[in-house]
Amino acid sequence: MHGWHLQSLELRGRTAALARMEAAGAVFLGCSFAAGAESDLRSRGALIFPFLPGVPFDSYRGRLYTGAELYAGVKTSTYEQTLDARVYQWTLRAGAHPGLDATLATAMHDHAIGSALDELLGNTLPGTSTAARGGLAGRKLVGVMGGHAAVRGSKEYDDAARLGRLLARSGFVVTTGGGPGAMEAGNLGAYLSAHDVGALDGALASLAAVPRFRPSVSRWAAAALAVVDRYPRGTANLGIPTWFYGHEPPNVFATGIAKFFANSIREAVLLSRCTGGIVFLPGAAGTVQEIFQDACENYYAAPEAVAPMILVGQEYWEKTLPVWPLLQRLAKGRGMEGHLHLVETPDDALAVLRRPVGPGL
Repeated sequence: MHGWHLQSLELRGRTAALARMEAAGAVFLGCSFAAGAESDLRSRGALIFPFLPGVPFDSYRGRLYTGAELYAGVKTSTYEQTLDARVYQWTLRAGAHPGLDATLATAMHDHAIGSALDELLGNTLPGTSTAARGGLAGRKLVGVMGGHAAVRGSKEYDDAARLGRLLARSGFVVTTGGGPGAMEAGNLGAYLSAHDVGALDGALASLAAVPRFRPSVSRWAAAALAVVDRYPRGTANLGIPTWFYGHEPPNVFATGIAKFFANSIREAVLLSRCTGGIVFLPGAAGTVQEIFQDACENYYAAPEAVAPMILVGQEYWEKTLPVWPLLQRLAKGRGMEGHLHLVETPDDALAVLRRPVGPGL
């Protein structure tokens, strides 16, 4: 087993098989063993990472989260009792200077989530069989970035949902920051994209009854879960949130939720996986940060690695938060210049993604 990494496996029924194998150089992370098997493996050279006490999450989980998992119990209790809330409270107690156990737990967790996302996207080791690759292998991810402040029932929210629907129906895997506002709307539109437009219109109307996650995340989440219950098999799409912004709850419409502790890792993962391009809706500091982080990657990227950057809302990005003029100056003469676009509507954004690369609008 030299060089093997075994993660989050139930091995209590595999004691005899493990005893027959050479254990030196194997690494076990968060696996379950029958009595005596763990000490035997250690004595024969295996490295075993145990479950850490007092940690309310699985540091070695082998899959992404779902909304149902993060919000389990919210319909009969309160958000404060859910896994998502308990993990966030744990991060607050750990504080700015966490102990070694907390540091190890969060680092291993984020590594495991990144691995699970790569597996889903088919980013596996060379030689991996087609059957073992993830369900989204070969699919093109397009990011939808925007502010958390877009409330349900607003034009901004409805436009983001329409964008998510258009992208998903065109074959893209919609990927957002996984939070509320425009992010939730983008995931919602993608989730319901296989249904007729009346399903989305009905969902938008019902969600508008609970426009914000404050003062009650419980009511906000319950309204969304009711939509999922009505349409239990939605189109695959992704959300990549973070407990660093734990006061902003994750939305339930992403079928796969890659939630990280370290926001820097989360941002890098989110932007790097969206090789099909990123659509930036109106937002504030977080969205502006993502725009220029993406711009920096495109600025230094090889020409074939530059992905489209599409800003939606000419008035907003030229005058309200005038990042567009700076982007144009930054891109002048660079490989990214032809990949910058400023458009007005979700339909315009989709049109850009469908056509060959050309000069910015």
